Parts: sequence; C-alpha cells; structure tokens
Amino acid sequence: MLNRNIAPPIVDAVDFNLQLQPYQKYTLKNGVEVYAVDAGTEDVMLVEWVFDAGNWYEEKNLQAAVSNSLLKNGTSKKSAFDINEHFEYYGSYLNLNSHSETALISLHCLSKHVNELLPVVREILTDSTIPEAEMEIAVQNMKQKLDINLKKSNFVAGRLIDTYLFGETHPYGRFSRHEDFDALTREDLTFFYNQYYKQGTFKIFVAGKLPANIYELLENYFGDLENRKTTLQNYAIQPSAEKKHRVVNEEKGSQGSIRLARPFGNRHHPDFLNAQVLNVLFGGFFGSRLMANIREEKGYTYGIHSYLMNNIHNNGWMITTEAGRDVGEATIQEIYNEMKLLREEPVDEEELSLVKNFMMGSILGDLDGPFHILARWKNIILNGLSDDFFNRTIQNIKKITPQDLQETANKYLVAEDFYELVVV
Repeated sequence: MLNRNIAPPIVDAVDFNLQLQPYQKYTLKNGVEVYAVDAGTEDVMLVEWVFDAGNWYEEKNLQAAVSNSLLKNGTSKKSAFDINEHFEYYGSYLNLNSHSETALISLHCLSKHVNELLPVVREILTDSTIPEAEMEIAVQNMKQKLDINLKKSNFVAGRLIDTYLFGETHPYGRFSRHEDFDALTREDLTFFYNQYYKQGTFKIFVAGKLPANIYELLENYFGDLENRKTTLQNYAIQPSAEKKHRVVNEEKGSQGSIRLARPFGNRHHPDFLNAQVLNVLFGGFFGSRLMANIREEKGYTYGIHSYLMNNIHNNGWMITTEAGRDVGEATIQEIYNEMKLLREEPVDEEELSLVKNFMMGSILGDLDGPFHILARWKNIILNGLSDDFFNRTIQNIKKITPQDLQETANKYLVAEDFYELVVV
C-alpha cells in the first residue's frame, strides 16, 4: 500500500522515456490513407478528413476559405438547418477549417453513433450545392468581421509581417480585401469544391475508442471517392526590400503591435531540432529570456513570445508582442539585446535544464489521450517526416549542449536578418 507520509521522489522530466503510441495504417480501395490511434476508455472518437485544399491551391483569393466554410450549408437533399440538426441530434460536432496548404473536416462524436454520421459527411463531400443565398450571407459576415479586425493593431500586424516575409502574391503572404470578396462568384466556389473536394486528394485520421468495423465503415462511405492527385503549384518568395516598417493604424492608439520575423526552414531543415530548443529558451515559454527581460524586468508588456511558424513548405521565425506606444522601439532594442547575449554567452546548465524539463513536460502533456497522440502523428505525416521524428526530437532535447545553442544563435538570431514591424 502507498505510504502517503513519504513524499515521492522528484524525477526530472528530461529523464522520462517518452514514447509515441504507434498508429495503425489502412489504405482504402481508392488509395486514401487512413491513420488510426485506437486508444482511450471513453466511448468517443474523432474522424478528420484532411484535403489538399488550402489557399495554396486557389486561383482567386478567398476561394479556399469561403468554399470550406460553406461545405455544410446545403446539399440537394438537405438544407443547412437539416445538416446541423442531424449532427446535433447525435450529440456530435462537425467543424470546418481552412489553412495555407490543407482544409479540414473534423467530426467529434460518440463511437456508437459514427455509422449514423458518416453518410452525411459523405453527402457533404459529394453533393454540397453551395447555395447562392448562403454564400451571400457568409461573405457579408466575413466582410463585417474583416472591418472589425482591421481596427485592431494586432490583426493588421499579423497580416503585414507575413507579406513582408513571403510577398503578397505568395499563399503565406496573401491577405483579404473587400474587393476580393466582391470578385468572388458562386461559380468560383463550385469549381474549387469540385476540383479539390469531390475529386481532390485527402487523408483520413481517426482516434479514440474505435468501433471494430471502423475500416469497413470508412471503406463503404469513402472508398469510392475519386482521390485524384493534386498538382502542387510553385510560388516564388518575394520578400519586402525594406526591413523596417512602421504603420499607423489608429492615430490615437496607445498600444503598438510588434512583430519581428526572419525566414527559416521547415521541419526538414537540419537545424530545426536545435532551433526548437533555442526558441523555447529565447521566447517560447513563461520563463524565457524575453519574458524575464521585457515583461518582468522592464514592464513593457504583459507577454512576449517567439515561435517557429507551422507551414509545410516555407517557414519563418517570429517574435510577437504588444507594448505601449512610447516603449515600442525600446522593446525592439531589448529583443536584439537578448539575441546578442545568446550569440556571445553560452547558456548555463541550470537554465538549460529548466528548458529541457519544460519541453519534456509539455510533450508529456501532449500525449494525454488519443486525440493528442493523433495530432502529433498528423503533424508528422502531413509534413512528410519520417516516423522516427518524435524520437529524434526527444533525443535532441536530452543531448543538446550550450555550445549547440550558441552556434544556432549565431546562425539565426542576427538582428540584420529580421524584418521589423510596429503597428500603432
């Protein structure tokens, strides 16, 4: 019996032997790959359809986002109300999302009801009508939301920094305007739907307490869809010639949104794993260098963060914060000061140990349950990484040295390589 009078031993998270539960793979007769994590004790599951249908593939701006948002707004047999009522009746949730490269349809439901829900998802994928009236309402709502967001400095800063980094014609740097909504027609949306949903490439991810016949169900409802290979278009990166940008969005605004960013490779880059650790030390958690200096010591901001962008093809290293209008330039200078320290002085072992334990603890939390496990695998699979990427990440966290981090900082944390933006 456990003696609760004796405290358990303290174990560093870095010593944990973390393992990612393997997935099961099944291929439907049409070549669609199914990745499954059968785990969990509750009678719930997630099914996710991931299509090559992000804005990377659109011919007109907003085709991808608006098409995705209207998928469940009507078929030849069901209205938008009927579709939503069906999923609500079974206590399920159908969510739609569109990203730069991919578009997602996510179904959360009780495992016992999945057979009642998959036929309606199939109907959405094969018979969505994208009604004109529904499109007009959606576009009007999006335009109103855009108008509201354009008054916010952080929204404007997020749009502009991507454009400076990748160029306005690149899918990662492209942003929406009123005229883009006005130029969009129902024919544009139906073309995109037919090309990238009815006939497009997709993968299926499932997790949870899975029914014994889950592969049979997926085969029955989705094994005959076309799954035609999508042609990937190449886009040239055309970054801004000017590195420093200052934008006035609100004349009387008291706060500025600060963004600093530089190009960086995707997850296949040989320095990616070292950069992950350096990023956490620099600005990736509450105990980071940037937080200690700019929030705790200087009091310029409530929070400041850095991260490696999550694109598949091209990426960047981003620093983001909101600070008082009068301390914006001082904040940027302190960011560069912290970069300089990381380039010139090796981190001490105690601070590095803190970072390693934080990262290992965060990964441990991400392995809590089948949905989180599937999310890890989905990220690996969609980025075209090898199955040992998780293990390589763990081993790199454990073995990385202060010298490794200093060398990485000297390569990438260089002020002259960063684009600066302040929006007030």
